[in-house]
Amino acid sequence: MKFDGVEKALGYTFRNKELLQRALTLASASEENNQLLEFFGDAILEFIVSERIFGEGGSEGTLTERRKNLVADSALTPVSEKLGLDKFLIRGKKDCLNKKAIPSAYEAVTAAIYLDGGLDSAKKFVLSTLDFSEIQSVINYKGKLQEILQAEGSPVPEYIREDIGTPQNHVFKVKVNVFGRTFEGEADNAKSAEQLAAQRAVEYFENK
Repeated sequence: MKFDGVEKALGYTFRNKELLQRALTLASASEENNQLLEFFGDAILEFIVSERIFGEGGSEGTLTERRKNLVADSALTPVSEKLGLDKFLIRGKKDCLNKKAIPSAYEAVTAAIYLDGGLDSAKKFVLSTLDFSEIQSVINYKGKLQEILQAEGSPVPEYIREDIGTPQNHVFKVKVNVFGRTFEGEADNAKSAEQLAAQRAVEYFENK
């Protein structure tokens, strides 16, 4: 495999090319695949994003929602595609429909860069490729969930809200029952809690 194209797209040159190859190799192609790198990269990505948005202010619930929006598969997929990672993936012969592989490749590459060049290199990669703008990072998961259910002929979901906080410090807990399961979200306002519950339902649907 030639690495010049992918390294140019990533803006990073690997000392250990095997790390890059492994980050792009799916389980359908080899036992030496990117699954462990994906696991590690998910944690690294959450740390880098958390550090980046920490100074923005807001409650823990608000920052948690923002971080989840930024690192969700629905957000990482267009980033991976913009970098061309979907075209560089090493797949098994019959593996052509694994949509989860596209955002996972971004996580695996993040881990590979970290292992090859350290945290500063990983930060540089993530901060230069993720879009932290509010418009791009906030996704209407309630709308997305409704579209999925309508496509399946299911009714509009009902969100059950409960204020489990105090009059001085509201904490809303929201439940939504879809796909035969219950998904929950908590935040300091009802709308954010509903979005969190809907996000978990959407991610369950996309990954099942």
